[in-house]
Amino acid sequence: MEQVNQYDIVLVNLDPTVGSKMKKTRPCVVLSPNEMNKYLQTIVVAPMTSSSKPYPTRVEIRRKQTKGWVAIDQIRTIDRIRIVKFFENLNEKEIEKVKEVINETFVE
Repeated sequence: MEQVNQYDIVLVNLDPTVGSKMKKTRPCVVLSPNEMNKYLQTIVVAPMTSSSKPYPTRVEIRRKQTKGWVAIDQIRTIDRIRIVKFFENLNEKEIEKVKEVINETFVE
């Protein structure tokens, strides 16, 4: 399997899930740092959704004609075997916004 890097966008099979967690196979942003990703079998991700209201815990991402949101309120740890495909990385502006929302949501 490819090296998983922080802020990669990867396609992840999130099923099975229970309750109000995001389900199905969907893009996710890798949040865990590269040191963890290098040695552990588990990866920390935030799923993405294509339909969202402007919640303060969501970060808007635009790619070509599509728009999506990184759901910081849905962070979870997955086994790397759930990764189906690798896409691109977040850009610097998107990374800064993700960090800002994580800080506001979990630290402040």
